[in-house]
Amino acid sequence: MQTELLSTMSMEHIHSATSLSEVHQSVETSGKSKWKKIFAFFGPAYLVSVGYMDPGNWATDLAGGSQYGYKLLWVLLMSNLMALLLQSLSARLGIVRGRDLAQANRETYPPVVNFILYILAEIAIAATDLAEVLGMAIGIQLLTGLPLIWGVSLTVLDTFLLLILQRYGIRKMEGFIISLVAIVGTSFLVELILVKPEMGEVAKGFVPSIPDNTALYIAIGIIGATVMPHNLYLHSALVQTRKIKRDDAGIRQAIKMNFLDSTIALNLAFLVNAAILILAAAVFFKSGRTDVAEIQDAHKLLDQLLGSKLAPILFAVALIAAGQSSTVTGTLAGQIVMEGYLRLRINPWLRRLITRLLAIIPALLVILIAGDDEVGALLVFSQVLLSLQLGFAIIPLIHFVSDRKTMGNFTISLPTKIISWAVTILLVYLNMRMVFTEAIGYMSGTGNMFVDGLIIAGCAGFVVMLLITILYPLRKRYREDAAAGIHTTQVSLGEMEKPVYHRIAMALDFTAKDREIITNAIAHGNEHTQYILIHIVESASAKYFGKDSDDLETRRDQAQLDTYLALLKSRDINAKGVLGFRRRPREIARIVHEENADFLVLGGHGHRGFKDWLYGETANQVRHHVKIPVLVVQ
Repeated sequence: MQTELLSTMSMEHIHSATSLSEVHQSVETSGKSKWKKIFAFFGPAYLVSVGYMDPGNWATDLAGGSQYGYKLLWVLLMSNLMALLLQSLSARLGIVRGRDLAQANRETYPPVVNFILYILAEIAIAATDLAEVLGMAIGIQLLTGLPLIWGVSLTVLDTFLLLILQRYGIRKMEGFIISLVAIVGTSFLVELILVKPEMGEVAKGFVPSIPDNTALYIAIGIIGATVMPHNLYLHSALVQTRKIKRDDAGIRQAIKMNFLDSTIALNLAFLVNAAILILAAAVFFKSGRTDVAEIQDAHKLLDQLLGSKLAPILFAVALIAAGQSSTVTGTLAGQIVMEGYLRLRINPWLRRLITRLLAIIPALLVILIAGDDEVGALLVFSQVLLSLQLGFAIIPLIHFVSDRKTMGNFTISLPTKIISWAVTILLVYLNMRMVFTEAIGYMSGTGNMFVDGLIIAGCAGFVVMLLITILYPLRKRYREDAAAGIHTTQVSLGEMEKPVYHRIAMALDFTAKDREIITNAIAHGNEHTQYILIHIVESASAKYFGKDSDDLETRRDQAQLDTYLALLKSRDINAKGVLGFRRRPREIARIVHEENADFLVLGGHGHRGFKDWLYGETANQVRHHVKIPVLVVQ
C-alpha cells in the first residue's frame, strides 16, 4: 500500500518538474508508418538551428568575408562540426536522463556555483536577444526607412508572438520556425545566383589559416555566433517533447533520429552562414571594400555593386525573418534556464518582456550616446560575449553524458569523449587568449588602477569559475571512515524498548528523495502517529515577505503539499502540512518545535567536509537546533 502511494507521489513530482511541462511528451512517435515516425522526430533541431543563423551571425560573417575574403570559411565549417557534436550530446542528455542542462546542473553543482552558472546563462541569452533586436531593427530600417531607434523600440511588440504560437502546440511552432528558415535560405540562394562566386577560390577558403589578430577576433566571434550556449539548454529540453518508449531500443532510436534531425538542420544553417560570408567576399572583398562590416553598408552596396534592386530587398527580408525566428527560441531558452536553475516559473509574457528589455536598454543607450555607427560593433561584441559563456555550458554537458552512473549504456564512447574535450579545450583556449589580449590592451591605455584592478579580478574570477566547473564533478566522494576497531567489551545495554513516536515530522523538498523520506517516516510510526509534512518555500518573494508571500512558487508548493496530504489521507494516514519560509534550517527547527514533534526525518545530500560547506549542510544545522531524534535519509 505504501509503495503504491509513494510511487504515485513520485510520478506526480516528476510530472511537475519536467522541462517545458506544457508541451512535454506532447508529440507521439509510435504506432505510425516508417516515414511518419521519422518525421515525428524532426523539429527540435530546426528550432535550435535558427540560433545559428540569427542576425548576430550576419555581422561576424560579413566582417570575415569583406576583410579576409574566403579565408575564414574553414572557421564556419569547424564551428558547424563542433555545433553538431555538442547539440547531439545535448539531445542525448535530454533523451536518456529526461533532464535539460539547467536541471542537470542544479542537481550536480552546489548552490553558489549554480547561481553563477545561471547568471552566465542569462547573460548569454541577453547577448543573443541583443543581436536579434538590432538585426530586426536594422531589417525594418532597410525596408521602410524607419529610424533605428524606433525600430529597436518596436521589437517589444514581438514579445507576444510566442504566446500566440504556444496555443497551437509545439508542432505548429516548429512549422512556423521552419517557414522562416526557408525564407532566409531561399533569399540567400537567390543572392548567390546573382553574385556567381568562383568556386575554386571558395574551396581554398576551407584551408585553415588565421592571418592576424583581427581575424582571430572575428573567428572567435563566428564561433560564438555559431556554437551558442543557450542552444545547448534549449535542445536538451526540446527533445523531451517527443513521447518515446523508455526501453533501450526506444531510447537508442530516439538518439539516432535526433542526430539525423540535427545533421540536416545544422547543415542548412551552415549553408546560410557560408552564403553570407561568400556573398561578402565575392561582392565587397573583390571590389576592395574591405571596410564593410556593417549590415547597413552591405545592404547599400549590394545595390550599387550588383546593379540589382532584388538583392538588397531579399537581404532585408532575410534579416527580419532570421531575427523573428530567433526571438521565439530565445524566449524558450530563457524559460528553460530560469525553471531549471531556480525552479521558478513566471508568466511567459513577463519572462519575454524582461528578456527583451535587457536587450533593448543597452541597444538604445548605444544608439543615443554613440549613434547608429556603433551598432555593428555592438553586434560583433554580443557574439564574442556569447563565446565567453560557451565553456560554462559545454564542460558540464560533457561531464553529464560521460557519467556511466546516470547514462548507463548510453554513455558516450571514448573517442567521442576525447573529441568533445578537445573541442572544449580549443574553445576555452581561444576565449582565454582573446580575454587576456583585450584586457592587457585596455589596461595599457587606461592608467586607472581601480579599473585595472576590476579587470584583473574579473579575469581571475573567470579562470577560477572554469576550474570549478571542470573539477567539481570529478571529485570523488569521500571514503567512508574506516571502522575504528575499538569496541568496549562487557558493556551492559540494559533493557532495550522500542521507542514509540506520536508526532513524526518530515522535511520534504518535492524531489525524488521525498519517497525515501516518507517511507522511513511511516516505518517509524504506528496507526496512532500523526505525521507533519514540512516544506520550505525558497522563492525570492517568500524569503522577503515570509508567510505573507503569495507568489506562483508558494501557491505551487502549497498545491503539491495538499496533493501529498490527500494521498496519505486516502490511505487512512493521519497527516498535516506546514509551509515554512526564509532560512531553511531555522524554519524546519521552528516548525518541529511548534508542532511538538518527537521525531524528525529529512533528506541529506550524502556528502561531508568541503561539500557540506558548499551545499550549506542543512541537515547538520537542523540537528543542532532540535532536541529530538533526527533521521537523515541519504
